[in-house]
Amino acid sequence: MKFDDKVPIYYQIKQYIYREIIIEHLKPGQQIPAVRQLAVTLTVNVNTIQRALSELIDEDVLVSKRGKGNFVTEDTEVLKNLKKRTIEEQVSNLYDNLTALRISPDKMLTYLENYINSRKEANHD
Repeated sequence: MKFDDKVPIYYQIKQYIYREIIIEHLKPGQQIPAVRQLAVTLTVNVNTIQRALSELIDEDVLVSKRGKGNFVTEDTEVLKNLKKRTIEEQVSNLYDNLTALRISPDKMLTYLENYINSRKEANHD
């Protein structure tokens, strides 16, 4: 995983785990890798991993089972809200960046539609 120096690493790890859950690489009820294994895989300090996982547990995205490890929640409402919140954050960032360029909401939609259509065409070639 490549980290952005401008964003705290623990936060980027949380975002990575969110993404893995949303795209179902990590399924509801599935055990996630152990803290030490994640630290080695992502080449970060164990404390950084622990901070990210602690926050995910506090958010009820992960469930800690004493002596067994950490598991993705099976609470569908939590997972649905996670996906909604993550998508809204991405859209908000895009909106803020385009607004800073003084692009109107109508133009944003046009640019987005054009971009999506060009990607569709590129993927069909």
